[in-house]
Amino acid sequence: MTDPRTTVLIITHNRRPELLRTLDHLAELPERPRVIVTDNASTDGTAAAVTRHHPEVLLLCPGRNLGAVGRNLAMRHVRTPYVAFCDDDSWWAPGALPGAADLLDRHPAVGAVTARIVVEPDGTEDPIVTELRNSPIPGPSWLPGPVLGSFLAAATVLRADAFRAVGGFHPRLWLGGEEELLAADLAADGWWLTYADHLTVHHQPSVARDATLRRAHGIRNTLWFTWLRRPAGHALRRTLHLARTVPRDTASLHAFAEAAAALPWVLRERRVLPAEVESRLRLLEAAQRQSTARRYIG
Repeated sequence: MTDPRTTVLIITHNRRPELLRTLDHLAELPERPRVIVTDNASTDGTAAAVTRHHPEVLLLCPGRNLGAVGRNLAMRHVRTPYVAFCDDDSWWAPGALPGAADLLDRHPAVGAVTARIVVEPDGTEDPIVTELRNSPIPGPSWLPGPVLGSFLAAATVLRADAFRAVGGFHPRLWLGGEEELLAADLAADGWWLTYADHLTVHHQPSVARDATLRRAHGIRNTLWFTWLRRPAGHALRRTLHLARTVPRDTASLHAFAEAAAALPWVLRERRVLPAEVESRLRLLEAAQRQSTARRYIG
């Protein structure tokens, strides 16, 4: 039951046990996808362990921590029409990858398919699944599932050419909500993003994470995305809302300071989204204000 349509891309940094568990799960998939791992300068023996236990995996070692751009590096080695992102603490369920490829085959205007996320070891749905399932964004009747305004990289299969056409993940954002800008640019290029409830990805969150740093990056990246792509009035209101609602701590202060320091770059690269994409994002934001799903920012 091999399926040559999809390559799985993983970025990792100092999570050797979690990565090896993920690679074990992927190696057991009946569709036998090709897997590419970008080791973002791990110092815990990750590269040697992958080479020893999973020699079939293409291992890339750029020598520094590229963050999400490690996925861009891996994309240079992708020859399949579709690419599935995977975190080092998550893995795709049997049948999910060919199921997503089937949807992309049947619907050439769909650029990305996001799967249902099951949190391990308890096997419960991630709270964000309810939000994906009940997306308020309208779309054409032919779409195979709800329209999404963004996606979660660890649970999404994308059309490789669409990813390349918009430039992949922006190197400035590094990690922490980095999908939002890419998703908006895909939508601006005319691609639909959809959710597929019958596809599953498993996530067993690693304890090896710096939640404070990730939250700071999430706030910074939300500000940058807002300033880069949203209309001026909305960008101002969104900035003021974040200033009022994020935790009043050093991490938030650093996030705002770092975002503000990059204003010359923002002004050079600013490109407001088409009106139809902007309207989708406003519907999504209204729904998110009622959501209790885990996010990088408050």
